[in-house]
Amino acid sequence: MNRSVGTFIEACQHRLNRLLDDYPAHDQGDGNAAARAELDEALRYPLVVGGKRIRPVLVYAAAQAIDPHQQPQGLDHAALAVELVHTYSLVHDDLPAMDDDDLRRGQPSLHRAWDEATAILVGDGLQAQAFELLAGAPGLSAGCRADMVATLARAAGPQGMVGGQFIDIRATDSDMGLADLSAMHALKTGALIRAALALGGIAAGAQEQQLQALDAYGRHVGLAFQVVDDILDVAGDTATLGKTRGKDDQANKPTYVKLMGLDGARREARELLGHALDNLAGFGDSADALRDLARYIVERDR
Repeated sequence: MNRSVGTFIEACQHRLNRLLDDYPAHDQGDGNAAARAELDEALRYPLVVGGKRIRPVLVYAAAQAIDPHQQPQGLDHAALAVELVHTYSLVHDDLPAMDDDDLRRGQPSLHRAWDEATAILVGDGLQAQAFELLAGAPGLSAGCRADMVATLARAAGPQGMVGGQFIDIRATDSDMGLADLSAMHALKTGALIRAALALGGIAAGAQEQQLQALDAYGRHVGLAFQVVDDILDVAGDTATLGKTRGKDDQANKPTYVKLMGLDGARREARELLGHALDNLAGFGDSADALRDLARYIVERDR
């Protein structure tokens, strides 16, 4: 990782972690104190154990690309909302009925640290609070907040992440081809990445053409992210990844490595990187963080 992207990511991670210091926030006296305290601990657990925070970083980077001279109000709410939705998806993905994984971000999955019922409720709670955050984002017009809620809802729902996950479950032991694999991951992985970019752009007052460019960048970065995930599932190691290596192969799921080979998947990631960078041609230096992030996503080792 070069110094510039490392510094930007670290600054955004630090900013988000400060927000998480106060999460979850709730009114005093709302229900049984002991149960409330345990739920708060369970809600915080999957958020504070780590993670690359790529999606909230993309929120900040997209806003900077649109307006490098100020950080718009409401941006922190958008970044935190995206991280809550992403984390909810990981909590539910790890459940025995889904990917059945005992390890996440280098720690026991939430259903192992607590139990399945708690994991389901925590995921539900994280998702609900994400939309509450966007609906109350300060300093933005009602129309802007509504656009942000709708954007994240589409990305998280049947037209996005949920739809992709459903296809993924059905794809086990299938002979899915490359086009269908890419379409699945455009939903499962790419939709939330595109939403993160859109939220940052909307908060910063992006024009429609700029939003379209951010979205095109996000489509290619989202697929590149998944290609690299597939590569690391084969070429990485569990300790570095923070999750169980080789799970997709054990479950006989279609992957880019299975369909293209390891070298072919690496070429595909580099090609997607090139397309992503091409879509930022209309931006100046203000989009350098997005350019560096795209390179980081392709070159990462976890």
